[in-house]
Amino acid sequence: MASFIRKVPTASGARAVQVVHKQGRQVVGIEHIGSAHDDSRLAVLMEVARARLLPGQDSFDLTSRGATSSTGTSSGAGAGAQVAGMSSRLLWDVLAGAYQRLGFAAVGDETFKRLVLARIIEPTSKADTIRVLDEIGVSAPSLRTVFRCLDRCVARDYRDQISKACVARCAAGGPVVMVMYDVTTLHFEAEKEDQLRRVGMSKEHRVDPQVQVGLLVDPHGFPLEIHLFEGNKAETKTLIPVLSAFAQRHEVTDLVVVADAGMLSAGNLNALEDAGFSFIVGSRISKAPYDLAEHFTRHGDYFADGQILESARVMGTGKAARARRVIYQYKFTRYSHDNRAINAMVARAEKITTGATPMAKARFVKVTGATKELDQGLIDRARQLAGLKGYVTNLPATTMDGQGVIDAYHDLYQVERSFRMAKSDLRARPVFHHDRDAIEAHLTVVFAALAVARELQAVTGVSLRKLVQTLRPLRTVTIDIDGHTITAKPQLSADAEQILATLPPVAG
Repeated sequence: MASFIRKVPTASGARAVQVVHKQGRQVVGIEHIGSAHDDSRLAVLMEVARARLLPGQDSFDLTSRGATSSTGTSSGAGAGAQVAGMSSRLLWDVLAGAYQRLGFAAVGDETFKRLVLARIIEPTSKADTIRVLDEIGVSAPSLRTVFRCLDRCVARDYRDQISKACVARCAAGGPVVMVMYDVTTLHFEAEKEDQLRRVGMSKEHRVDPQVQVGLLVDPHGFPLEIHLFEGNKAETKTLIPVLSAFAQRHEVTDLVVVADAGMLSAGNLNALEDAGFSFIVGSRISKAPYDLAEHFTRHGDYFADGQILESARVMGTGKAARARRVIYQYKFTRYSHDNRAINAMVARAEKITTGATPMAKARFVKVTGATKELDQGLIDRARQLAGLKGYVTNLPATTMDGQGVIDAYHDLYQVERSFRMAKSDLRARPVFHHDRDAIEAHLTVVFAALAVARELQAVTGVSLRKLVQTLRPLRTVTIDIDGHTITAKPQLSADAEQILATLPPVAG
Protein backbone atom coordinates (compact mmCIF):
# COMPACT_ATOMS: atom_id res chain seq x y z
CA MET A 1 0.00 0.00 0.00
CA ALA A 2 1.31 3.48 -0.91
CA SER A 3 0.66 6.68 1.02
CA PHE A 4 1.21 10.32 0.14
CA ILE A 5 0.35 13.77 1.40
CA ARG A 6 -1.67 16.25 -0.58
CA LYS A 7 -2.66 19.87 -0.02
CA VAL A 8 -6.12 20.79 -1.22
CA PRO A 9 -7.55 24.34 -1.42
CA THR A 10 -10.79 24.86 0.51
CA ALA A 11 -13.76 27.15 -0.13
CA SER A 12 -12.64 29.44 2.70
CA GLY A 13 -9.28 30.02 1.04
CA ALA A 14 -7.38 27.75 3.42
CA ARG A 15 -5.27 24.77 2.41
CA ALA A 16 -6.29 21.36 3.75
CA VAL A 17 -3.61 18.73 4.40
CA GLN A 18 -4.58 15.10 3.83
CA VAL A 19 -2.84 11.74 3.93
CA VAL A 20 -4.05 9.51 1.09
CA HIS A 21 -3.60 5.72 1.19
CA LYS A 22 -3.76 3.78 -2.10
CA GLN A 23 -3.77 0.09 -2.92
CA GLY A 24 -2.59 -0.03 -6.49
CA ARG A 25 -4.65 2.63 -8.27
CA GLN A 26 -7.51 2.50 -5.78
CA VAL A 27 -7.78 5.00 -2.91
CA VAL A 28 -8.50 2.98 0.24
CA GLY A 29 -8.44 5.77 2.80
CA ILE A 30 -8.04 9.52 3.31
CA GLU A 31 -6.98 11.07 6.63
CA HIS A 32 -7.81 14.75 7.02
CA ILE A 33 -5.04 16.33 9.12
CA GLY A 34 -6.39 19.87 9.22
CA SER A 35 -6.62 23.21 7.41
CA ALA A 36 -4.24 26.18 7.49
CA HIS A 37 -4.59 29.84 6.58
CA ASP A 38 -0.87 30.68 6.98
CA ASP A 39 2.47 29.09 6.16
CA SER A 40 3.44 28.39 9.77
CA ARG A 41 0.27 26.45 10.50
CA LEU A 42 0.64 24.69 7.15
CA ALA A 43 4.18 23.61 8.03
CA VAL A 44 2.91 22.14 11.30
CA LEU A 45 0.20 20.17 9.53
CA MET A 46 2.69 18.89 6.97
CA GLU A 47 5.00 17.60 9.69
CA VAL A 48 2.09 15.94 11.49
CA ALA A 49 1.07 14.31 8.20
CA ARG A 50 4.59 13.05 7.60
CA ALA A 51 4.58 11.46 11.04
CA ARG A 52 1.50 9.47 10.00
CA LEU A 53 2.92 8.14 6.77
CA LEU A 54 3.55 4.44 6.54
CA PRO A 55 7.25 3.53 6.98
CA GLY A 56 9.20 3.95 3.74
CA GLN A 57 6.55 6.08 2.01
CA ASP A 58 7.19 9.51 0.55
CA SER A 59 5.06 12.63 0.67
CA PHE A 60 4.11 14.55 -2.43
CA ASP A 61 2.67 18.03 -2.64
CA LEU A 62 0.10 17.65 -5.42
CA THR A 63 -0.65 21.38 -5.52
CA SER A 64 2.92 22.70 -5.67
CA ARG A 65 5.52 22.44 -8.39
CA GLY A 66 7.78 19.88 -6.83
CA ALA A 67 7.66 16.80 -4.69
CA THR A 68 8.48 16.88 -1.01
CA SER A 69 10.35 13.92 0.39
CA SER A 70 9.32 12.57 3.78
CA THR A 71 12.86 13.25 4.94
CA GLY A 72 12.99 16.93 4.00
CA THR A 73 11.03 20.01 3.02
CA SER A 74 10.51 21.77 -0.29
CA SER A 75 11.43 25.35 -1.02
CA GLY A 76 7.74 26.30 -0.69
CA ALA A 77 5.63 26.73 2.41
CA GLY A 78 7.21 25.25 5.47
CA ALA A 79 10.82 25.70 4.36
CA GLY A 80 13.18 25.33 7.33
CA ALA A 81 10.63 23.31 9.34
CA GLN A 82 11.80 20.19 11.12
CA VAL A 83 10.44 17.90 13.82
CA ALA A 84 12.15 18.77 17.08
CA GLY A 85 10.47 15.97 19.06
CA MET A 86 7.56 13.62 19.40
CA SER A 87 6.03 12.32 22.62
CA SER A 88 3.06 10.49 24.10
CA ARG A 89 2.53 13.56 26.23
CA LEU A 90 -1.22 13.03 26.56
CA LEU A 91 -0.80 9.57 28.12
CA TRP A 92 1.97 10.79 30.38
CA ASP A 93 -0.12 13.73 31.59
CA VAL A 94 -3.06 11.43 32.39
CA LEU A 95 -0.86 9.08 34.41
CA ALA A 96 0.98 11.94 36.13
CA GLY A 97 -2.36 13.55 36.99
CA ALA A 98 -3.51 10.39 38.80
CA TYR A 99 -0.13 10.15 40.56
CA GLN A 100 -0.53 13.70 41.82
CA ARG A 101 -4.21 13.29 42.82
CA LEU A 102 -3.24 10.34 44.99
CA GLY A 103 -0.70 12.50 46.80
CA PHE A 104 2.31 10.47 45.66
CA ALA A 105 4.15 13.65 44.65
CA ALA A 106 4.89 14.06 48.37
CA VAL A 107 7.59 11.40 47.90
CA GLY A 108 9.54 14.11 46.08
CA ASP A 109 11.51 11.78 43.81
CA GLU A 110 11.11 12.36 40.08
CA THR A 111 13.01 9.19 39.17
CA PHE A 112 10.68 7.11 41.35
CA LYS A 113 7.70 8.71 39.63
CA ARG A 114 9.13 7.84 36.21
CA LEU A 115 9.70 4.22 37.26
CA VAL A 116 6.13 3.93 38.53
CA LEU A 117 4.43 5.47 35.49
CA ALA A 118 6.68 3.70 32.98
CA ARG A 119 5.69 0.36 34.56
CA ILE A 120 2.06 1.19 33.81
CA ILE A 121 2.86 2.02 30.18
CA GLU A 122 5.07 -0.99 29.48
CA PRO A 123 6.19 -3.16 32.39
CA THR A 124 9.75 -4.36 31.88
CA SER A 125 13.08 -4.54 33.66
CA LYS A 126 14.48 -1.43 35.35
CA ALA A 127 17.21 -1.17 32.69
CA ASP A 128 14.71 -1.42 29.83
CA THR A 129 12.50 1.23 31.47
CA ILE A 130 14.94 3.79 30.07
CA ARG A 131 13.96 2.70 26.54
CA VAL A 132 10.25 2.98 27.38
CA LEU A 133 10.69 6.55 28.64
CA ASP A 134 12.74 7.51 25.59
CA GLU A 135 10.10 6.08 23.23
CA ILE A 136 7.29 8.11 24.77
CA GLY A 137 9.39 11.28 24.75
CA VAL A 138 9.97 11.62 28.51
CA SER A 139 13.42 12.43 29.84
CA ALA A 140 14.90 9.16 31.09
CA PRO A 141 17.31 8.82 34.01
CA SER A 142 20.55 6.90 33.65
CA LEU A 143 20.72 3.32 34.89
CA ARG A 144 22.96 4.39 37.75
CA THR A 145 20.34 7.00 38.74
CA VAL A 146 17.66 4.28 38.67
CA PHE A 147 19.64 2.10 41.06
CA ARG A 148 20.29 5.04 43.38
CA CYS A 149 16.54 5.67 43.39
CA LEU A 150 15.89 2.06 44.46
CA ASP A 151 18.31 2.57 47.34
CA ARG A 152 16.51 5.77 48.37
CA CYS A 153 13.17 3.99 48.13
CA VAL A 154 14.14 1.70 51.01
CA ALA A 155 16.29 4.12 53.00
CA ARG A 156 13.59 6.80 53.05
CA ASP A 157 10.72 4.32 53.31
CA TYR A 158 8.76 5.51 50.27
CA ARG A 159 6.30 2.67 50.86
CA ASP A 160 5.21 4.26 54.14
CA GLN A 161 4.40 7.50 52.34
CA ILE A 162 2.61 5.70 49.50
CA SER A 163 0.57 3.59 51.91
CA LYS A 164 -0.47 6.61 53.96
CA ALA A 165 -1.54 8.42 50.79
CA CYS A 166 -3.58 5.38 49.73
CA VAL A 167 -5.35 5.18 53.08
CA ALA A 168 -6.01 8.93 52.99
CA ARG A 169 -7.62 8.50 49.57
CA CYS A 170 -9.93 5.77 50.94
CA ALA A 171 -10.59 7.59 54.22
CA ALA A 172 -12.03 10.54 52.27
CA GLY A 173 -15.24 8.50 52.03
CA GLY A 174 -15.20 7.63 55.74
CA PRO A 175 -12.91 5.77 58.16
CA VAL A 176 -11.27 2.59 56.89
CA VAL A 177 -12.97 -0.17 58.90
CA MET A 178 -12.89 -3.15 56.52
CA VAL A 179 -10.00 -4.57 54.53
CA MET A 180 -9.53 -7.61 52.31
CA TYR A 181 -6.42 -9.75 52.63
CA ASP A 182 -4.79 -12.42 50.52
CA VAL A 183 -1.37 -13.79 49.70
CA THR A 184 0.34 -14.58 46.42
CA THR A 185 3.82 -15.68 45.38
CA LEU A 186 6.39 -14.09 43.08
CA HIS A 187 8.97 -16.42 41.58
CA PHE A 188 12.58 -15.74 40.61
CA GLU A 189 14.70 -16.81 37.68
CA ALA A 190 17.26 -18.25 40.07
CA GLU A 191 18.60 -21.73 40.72
CA LYS A 192 19.51 -21.47 44.41
CA GLU A 193 17.57 -20.44 47.48
CA ASP A 194 18.65 -17.90 50.08
CA GLN A 195 17.16 -16.73 53.37
CA LEU A 196 14.33 -14.84 51.62
CA ARG A 197 13.86 -16.53 48.26
CA ARG A 198 12.74 -20.03 49.21
CA VAL A 199 10.98 -22.89 47.49
CA GLY A 200 7.55 -23.14 49.06
CA MET A 201 3.98 -24.01 48.28
CA SER A 202 3.08 -22.64 44.85
CA LYS A 203 -0.45 -22.54 43.44
CA GLU A 204 1.17 -22.91 40.02
CA HIS A 205 3.23 -25.92 41.18
CA ARG A 206 6.52 -24.16 40.44
CA VAL A 207 9.78 -25.29 42.03
CA ASP A 208 11.60 -21.97 41.57
CA PRO A 209 12.65 -19.91 44.59
CA GLN A 210 9.86 -17.52 45.50
CA VAL A 211 8.71 -14.91 47.99
CA GLN A 212 5.31 -14.45 49.60
CA VAL A 213 3.51 -11.15 49.10
CA GLY A 214 0.63 -10.13 51.35
CA LEU A 215 -1.74 -7.48 50.03
CA LEU A 216 -4.39 -5.48 51.86
CA VAL A 217 -7.04 -3.72 49.75
CA ASP A 218 -10.24 -1.86 50.51
CA PRO A 219 -13.62 -3.39 49.51
CA HIS A 220 -13.24 -1.85 46.02
CA GLY A 221 -9.82 -3.39 45.43
CA PHE A 222 -7.77 -0.24 45.99
CA PRO A 223 -4.40 -1.22 47.53
CA LEU A 224 -3.64 -0.10 51.06
CA GLU A 225 -0.58 -2.04 52.17
CA ILE A 226 1.86 -4.59 50.77
CA HIS A 227 4.32 -6.82 52.65
CA LEU A 228 7.10 -9.23 51.76
CA PHE A 229 7.70 -12.62 53.42
CA GLU A 230 9.93 -15.63 52.94
CA GLY A 231 8.86 -17.98 50.17
CA ASN A 232 8.23 -20.92 52.50
CA LYS A 233 6.33 -18.99 55.17
CA ALA A 234 2.83 -20.30 55.85
CA GLU A 235 0.10 -17.97 54.57
CA THR A 236 -1.65 -18.09 57.94
CA LYS A 237 1.47 -16.68 59.64
CA THR A 238 1.44 -13.52 57.50
CA LEU A 239 -1.98 -12.14 58.41
CA ILE A 240 -1.49 -10.79 61.93
CA PRO A 241 1.88 -9.08 61.19
CA VAL A 242 0.30 -7.28 58.21
CA LEU A 243 -2.80 -6.22 60.14
CA SER A 244 -0.79 -5.11 63.16
CA ALA A 245 1.56 -3.02 60.99
CA PHE A 246 -1.43 -1.49 59.19
CA ALA A 247 -3.27 -0.62 62.41
CA GLN A 248 -0.14 0.92 63.94
CA ARG A 249 0.90 2.84 60.82
CA HIS A 250 -2.53 4.38 60.27
CA GLU A 251 -3.81 4.44 63.88
CA VAL A 252 -6.84 2.38 62.88
CA THR A 253 -9.05 0.71 65.49
CA ASP A 254 -12.04 -1.64 65.14
CA LEU A 255 -10.63 -3.13 61.96
CA VAL A 256 -12.51 -5.94 60.20
CA VAL A 257 -10.48 -8.24 57.93
CA VAL A 258 -11.97 -10.50 55.26
CA ALA A 259 -9.89 -13.53 54.26
CA ASP A 260 -10.40 -16.85 52.53
CA ALA A 261 -10.94 -20.24 54.13
CA GLY A 262 -7.19 -20.93 54.12
CA MET A 263 -6.93 -18.68 57.18
CA LEU A 264 -9.56 -20.72 59.03
CA SER A 265 -8.34 -22.52 62.14
CA ALA A 266 -9.31 -22.09 65.76
CA GLY A 267 -5.81 -20.91 66.65
CA ASN A 268 -5.66 -18.32 63.84
CA LEU A 269 -9.07 -16.88 64.67
CA ASN A 270 -8.30 -16.71 68.38
CA ALA A 271 -5.03 -14.91 67.62
CA LEU A 272 -6.87 -12.42 65.39
CA GLU A 273 -9.45 -11.76 68.09
CA ASP A 274 -6.83 -11.45 70.83
CA ALA A 275 -4.98 -8.89 68.68
CA GLY A 276 -8.16 -6.80 68.63
CA PHE A 277 -9.37 -7.56 65.10
CA SER A 278 -12.77 -8.64 63.84
CA PHE A 279 -12.91 -11.12 60.99
CA ILE A 280 -15.01 -12.67 58.25
CA VAL A 281 -13.57 -15.85 56.76
CA GLY A 282 -14.86 -18.64 54.57
CA SER A 283 -16.05 -21.77 56.34
CA ARG A 284 -15.25 -25.29 55.20
CA ILE A 285 -18.49 -26.68 53.82
CA SER A 286 -17.77 -30.09 55.36
CA LYS A 287 -18.97 -28.68 58.69
CA ALA A 288 -22.43 -27.84 57.33
CA PRO A 289 -24.14 -31.15 58.26
CA TYR A 290 -23.34 -30.46 61.92
CA ASP A 291 -24.04 -26.72 61.88
CA LEU A 292 -27.33 -27.20 60.01
CA ALA A 293 -28.42 -30.47 61.65
CA GLU A 294 -31.74 -28.98 62.77
CA HIS A 295 -32.56 -27.78 59.25
CA PHE A 296 -31.76 -31.16 57.69
CA THR A 297 -33.90 -32.87 60.33
CA ARG A 298 -36.91 -30.63 59.70
CA HIS A 299 -36.64 -29.84 55.98
CA GLY A 300 -34.37 -32.47 54.51
CA ASP A 301 -32.26 -31.21 51.60
CA TYR A 302 -34.70 -28.43 50.63
CA PHE A 303 -33.46 -24.82 50.59
CA ALA A 304 -35.10 -21.75 49.10
CA ASP A 305 -32.99 -19.83 46.59
CA GLY A 306 -31.03 -17.17 48.46
CA GLN A 307 -31.97 -18.60 51.87
CA ILE A 308 -29.67 -17.59 54.74
CA LEU A 309 -29.29 -19.73 57.86
CA GLU A 310 -27.30 -18.96 61.00
CA SER A 311 -25.77 -21.31 63.49
CA ALA A 312 -23.07 -21.39 66.16
CA ARG A 313 -20.04 -23.64 66.36
CA VAL A 314 -17.50 -24.17 69.10
CA MET A 315 -14.06 -24.02 67.53
CA GLY A 316 -10.95 -25.22 69.33
CA THR A 317 -10.54 -27.41 72.38
CA GLY A 318 -9.90 -26.84 76.06
CA LYS A 319 -9.06 -23.28 77.00
CA ALA A 320 -8.83 -22.37 73.31
CA ALA A 321 -12.47 -23.32 72.65
CA ARG A 322 -14.66 -20.36 71.61
CA ALA A 323 -18.14 -20.15 70.14
CA ARG A 324 -18.25 -18.71 66.63
CA ARG A 325 -21.09 -17.34 64.58
CA VAL A 326 -21.55 -19.34 61.37
CA ILE A 327 -23.65 -18.18 58.41
CA TYR A 328 -24.71 -20.25 55.41
CA GLN A 329 -26.41 -19.24 52.19
CA TYR A 330 -27.96 -21.44 49.51
CA LYS A 331 -27.97 -20.25 45.89
CA PHE A 332 -29.53 -22.21 43.04
CA THR A 333 -26.88 -20.99 40.57
CA ARG A 334 -24.18 -22.30 42.93
CA TYR A 335 -26.11 -25.58 43.24
CA SER A 336 -26.13 -26.00 39.45
CA HIS A 337 -22.40 -25.34 39.27
CA ASP A 338 -21.62 -27.69 42.17
CA ASN A 339 -23.83 -30.43 40.75
CA ARG A 340 -22.08 -30.29 37.36
CA ALA A 341 -18.74 -30.60 39.11
CA ILE A 342 -19.99 -33.55 41.18
CA ASN A 343 -21.31 -35.31 38.06
CA ALA A 344 -17.93 -34.89 36.36
CA MET A 345 -16.10 -36.31 39.38
CA VAL A 346 -18.54 -39.25 39.62
CA ALA A 347 -18.02 -40.04 35.93
CA ARG A 348 -14.25 -40.02 36.46
CA ALA A 349 -14.57 -42.24 39.52
CA GLU A 350 -16.76 -44.72 37.60
CA LYS A 351 -14.12 -45.07 34.87
CA ILE A 352 -11.51 -45.84 37.50
CA THR A 353 -13.66 -48.42 39.31
CA THR A 354 -14.51 -50.23 36.04
CA GLY A 355 -10.90 -50.22 34.90
CA ALA A 356 -11.62 -47.99 31.90
CA THR A 357 -8.90 -45.61 33.09
CA PRO A 358 -5.82 -46.28 35.23
CA MET A 359 -5.98 -45.88 38.98
CA ALA A 360 -5.53 -42.29 40.07
CA LYS A 361 -6.48 -40.11 42.99
CA ALA A 362 -10.18 -39.33 42.75
CA ARG A 363 -12.61 -37.91 45.27
CA PHE A 364 -15.37 -40.53 45.04
CA VAL A 365 -13.31 -43.72 44.75
CA LYS A 366 -13.17 -46.02 47.79
CA VAL A 367 -10.37 -48.58 47.81
CA THR A 368 -10.62 -51.62 50.08
CA GLY A 369 -7.71 -53.96 49.55
CA ALA A 370 -7.75 -54.75 45.86
CA THR A 371 -11.36 -53.64 45.45
CA LYS A 372 -12.24 -50.28 43.90
CA GLU A 373 -15.78 -48.98 44.20
CA LEU A 374 -17.76 -45.76 44.27
CA ASP A 375 -18.05 -44.13 47.68
CA GLN A 376 -21.82 -43.60 47.51
CA GLY A 377 -22.01 -42.12 51.00
CA LEU A 378 -19.52 -39.40 50.06
CA ILE A 379 -21.40 -38.72 46.81
CA ASP A 380 -24.73 -38.37 48.64
CA ARG A 381 -23.18 -36.04 51.17
CA ALA A 382 -21.67 -33.85 48.43
CA ARG A 383 -25.03 -33.58 46.68
CA GLN A 384 -26.69 -32.70 49.97
CA LEU A 385 -24.36 -29.74 50.43
CA ALA A 386 -24.39 -28.53 46.81
CA GLY A 387 -25.36 -24.86 46.60
CA LEU A 388 -24.27 -23.99 50.14
CA LYS A 389 -21.52 -21.56 51.09
CA GLY A 390 -20.42 -20.91 54.66
CA TYR A 391 -18.87 -17.98 56.52
CA VAL A 392 -17.46 -17.59 60.05
CA THR A 393 -17.27 -14.27 61.89
CA ASN A 394 -16.86 -12.83 65.36
CA LEU A 395 -19.06 -9.84 64.49
CA PRO A 396 -22.37 -9.90 66.39
CA ALA A 397 -25.61 -9.87 64.41
CA THR A 398 -26.38 -6.44 65.86
CA THR A 399 -23.28 -5.08 64.14
CA MET A 400 -23.67 -6.85 60.79
CA ASP A 401 -26.50 -9.12 59.68
CA GLY A 402 -26.02 -12.31 57.69
CA GLN A 403 -26.46 -10.67 54.28
CA GLY A 404 -23.91 -8.01 55.19
CA VAL A 405 -21.37 -10.69 56.14
CA ILE A 406 -21.97 -12.51 52.84
CA ASP A 407 -21.67 -9.32 50.80
CA ALA A 408 -18.43 -8.39 52.56
CA TYR A 409 -16.90 -11.79 51.86
CA HIS A 410 -17.86 -11.58 48.19
CA ASP A 411 -15.77 -8.41 47.92
CA LEU A 412 -12.73 -10.60 48.56
CA TYR A 413 -12.46 -11.21 44.82
CA GLN A 414 -11.19 -7.63 44.58
CA VAL A 415 -7.88 -8.77 46.08
CA GLU A 416 -7.57 -11.34 43.31
CA ARG A 417 -8.31 -8.68 40.71
CA SER A 418 -5.53 -6.50 42.13
CA PHE A 419 -3.12 -9.44 42.21
CA ARG A 420 -3.97 -10.32 38.62
CA MET A 421 -3.37 -6.73 37.55
CA ALA A 422 -0.05 -6.65 39.40
CA LYS A 423 1.07 -9.90 37.79
CA SER A 424 -0.21 -9.32 34.25
CA ASP A 425 -0.68 -5.62 33.44
CA LEU A 426 2.17 -4.49 35.72
CA ARG A 427 4.21 -7.69 35.38
CA ALA A 428 5.46 -7.82 38.96
CA ARG A 429 7.12 -11.16 38.18
CA PRO A 430 9.51 -12.65 37.43
CA VAL A 431 11.71 -10.57 39.74
CA PHE A 432 15.28 -9.99 38.58
CA HIS A 433 16.63 -8.51 41.85
CA HIS A 434 18.38 -10.74 44.35
CA ASP A 435 18.90 -8.82 47.60
CA ARG A 436 16.04 -8.00 49.96
CA ASP A 437 16.27 -4.20 49.74
CA ALA A 438 16.08 -4.28 45.94
CA ILE A 439 13.10 -6.65 46.05
CA GLU A 440 11.36 -4.41 48.61
CA ALA A 441 11.98 -1.39 46.34
CA HIS A 442 10.60 -3.33 43.36
CA LEU A 443 7.44 -4.13 45.33
CA THR A 444 7.05 -0.47 46.30
CA VAL A 445 7.19 0.57 42.63
CA VAL A 446 4.60 -2.12 41.75
CA PHE A 447 2.45 -1.08 44.74
CA ALA A 448 2.42 2.57 43.65
CA ALA A 449 1.76 1.61 40.02
CA LEU A 450 -1.14 -0.61 41.12
CA ALA A 451 -2.66 2.28 43.07
CA VAL A 452 -2.42 4.64 40.06
CA ALA A 453 -3.90 1.94 37.80
CA ARG A 454 -6.83 1.21 40.13
CA GLU A 455 -7.47 4.95 40.50
CA LEU A 456 -7.64 5.43 36.74
CA GLN A 457 -9.86 2.40 36.27
CA ALA A 458 -12.26 3.65 38.94
CA VAL A 459 -12.44 7.14 37.41
CA THR A 460 -12.57 6.28 33.70
CA GLY A 461 -14.42 2.96 33.81
CA VAL A 462 -12.01 1.41 31.28
CA SER A 463 -9.31 -1.19 31.80
CA LEU A 464 -5.72 -0.16 32.23
CA ARG A 465 -4.75 -1.97 29.04
CA LYS A 466 -7.36 -0.14 26.98
CA LEU A 467 -6.39 3.21 28.46
CA VAL A 468 -2.73 2.74 27.52
CA GLN A 469 -3.51 1.31 24.08
CA THR A 470 -5.85 4.23 23.35
CA LEU A 471 -3.63 7.09 24.51
CA ARG A 472 -0.11 5.89 23.79
CA PRO A 473 -0.33 6.19 19.95
CA LEU A 474 -1.52 9.82 20.22
CA ARG A 475 1.73 11.70 19.65
CA THR A 476 2.33 15.34 20.39
CA VAL A 477 4.69 16.79 17.75
CA THR A 478 7.07 19.68 18.44
CA ILE A 479 8.19 21.46 15.26
CA ASP A 480 10.97 24.01 14.87
CA ILE A 481 10.34 26.54 12.06
CA ASP A 482 13.29 28.83 11.56
CA GLY A 483 13.96 28.95 15.31
CA HIS A 484 10.30 29.20 16.31
CA THR A 485 8.83 26.22 18.17
CA ILE A 486 5.27 25.10 17.50
CA THR A 487 3.51 22.21 19.24
CA ALA A 488 0.93 20.20 17.32
CA LYS A 489 -1.50 18.31 19.52
CA PRO A 490 -2.74 14.89 18.35
CA GLN A 491 -6.17 14.40 16.84
CA LEU A 492 -8.25 12.58 19.45
CA SER A 493 -10.20 9.42 18.74
CA ALA A 494 -13.70 8.97 20.15
CA ASP A 495 -12.34 6.57 22.80
CA ALA A 496 -9.66 9.06 23.82
CA GLU A 497 -12.18 11.88 24.13
CA GLN A 498 -14.40 9.68 26.29
CA ILE A 499 -11.50 8.81 28.61
CA LEU A 500 -10.36 12.42 28.96
CA ALA A 501 -13.89 13.62 29.65
CA THR A 502 -14.04 11.47 32.80
CA LEU A 503 -10.82 12.78 34.36
CA PRO A 504 -10.99 15.48 37.05
CA PRO A 505 -8.69 18.50 36.75
CA VAL A 506 -5.32 18.18 38.45
CA ALA A 507 -4.96 20.40 41.50
CA GLY A 508 -2.06 22.77 41.33
